[in-house]
Amino acid sequence: MGKFVLSEAKNGYKFNLVAGNGEIIATSQVYKSAASAKKGIASVMTNSQIAKVENQTEKGFKAVTNPKFEVYKDKKGEFRFRLKAKNGQIIATGEGYTKLDSCLKGVASVQKNAKDGKITEK
Repeated sequence: MGKFVLSEAKNGYKFNLVAGNGEIIATSQVYKSAASAKKGIASVMTNSQIAKVENQTEKGFKAVTNPKFEVYKDKKGEFRFRLKAKNGQIIATGEGYTKLDSCLKGVASVQKNAKDGKITEK
């Protein structure tokens, strides 16, 4: 089972979603307070379960409505995902993957681990 690790950042608080094997699978932005970071966690828990995948690496991809996981290639050519809430705000991002399949497995891992993830504070 996954967990959300809430920690202090340079200018506030952030969280990582950590899988049962200890791997970080998603990271948040920096929030001004721990309370707002916890609201971000709740948003990831909810939106990850209903988000569709928009694979922007496919030619002529079909855009889907928010909430969604946007899968894209970054400037280094790595596959990444970002989870957007219903309002279009990015609420979590994934690491870079060399293969599309690995990135899609990362999305599935977020969905699995965020569902019942417990919050721990660092």
